[in-house]
Amino acid sequence: MREKVGVVFSIAKDNAPVPGCTVSKELSSGENYISVFSLAKDTDISAEIYPYHKLLIISDGNLTVYRTDGDKKLLSAGESIVTETDIPVGMRTDTGAVYTEIAIRREDIMNDAVKAGEVFKLAELVPYQEGKIVNMDVVHNDKMKFVVMAFDEGTGLSEHAAPGEALIFSLDGEAVIGYEGKDYPIKAGENFHFAKGGMHSVKAEKKFKMALLLTME
Repeated sequence: MREKVGVVFSIAKDNAPVPGCTVSKELSSGENYISVFSLAKDTDISAEIYPYHKLLIISDGNLTVYRTDGDKKLLSAGESIVTETDIPVGMRTDTGAVYTEIAIRREDIMNDAVKAGEVFKLAELVPYQEGKIVNMDVVHNDKMKFVVMAFDEGTGLSEHAAPGEALIFSLDGEAVIGYEGKDYPIKAGENFHFAKGGMHSVKAEKKFKMALLLTME
C-alpha cells in the first residue's frame, strides 16, 4: 500500500484538488485495488460500465454519483456508496471532492446492511454499546477485509501484529493508536497506515469509531 506508515495523516489534506484537474493516486493494485481521487470544482469522470462494484468513501467536499438514466446521489464528507454493476456510473462535483475508491468484486461477500446504489455513513453501521467493542464486516474475501468498529470509552485492542497492510479511517470520537512502541492520538477525519507485521494497539480515550481496511495480497 503506497501511503505513509506509522503516522497520523489526512487523506483529504494530503490530496487537495488541483484546479481544473482530476487526480488519482493508486494505493494498492490488484482485483481489490485502492485509489484516492481528487476532483477539482466542476470536474467530471464520465459514466462508464464496470463489471465490479466501487466502494466510495468521501473525505472532503461534495460528490454526485450519477447514472445515464438520470438517477443521481449527492454525497458529502463522511458518506459512502457502493456503485452498481453493469450500469453506466459517473462522478462529478460542483465544489471539489476527495474520496477513496475500493474495487469490490461480485463474488466478494458484502454485508446485507449495505445496498448498492444507496448512500450511507460508515459510522452509522455499528452502534456504541456500554463497555463493549462492536464490529461489522462490511465486505471481505480471502485477501481483503473492510470492517467498521465502535469502541466504548475506555475499551481497546491489546497489542498485536497486523497480518497484512492496514489503513484506518477514523470516523467518530478520539483514540490513541499504539504503533511500534509509540502512541499516536487520532480523531475523526484522520487516517493511519499499519505496515504488514506492524505491532499496534487501539485505546478509546472517548467513544470511538473507525473503519479498517486490511489487505493481504
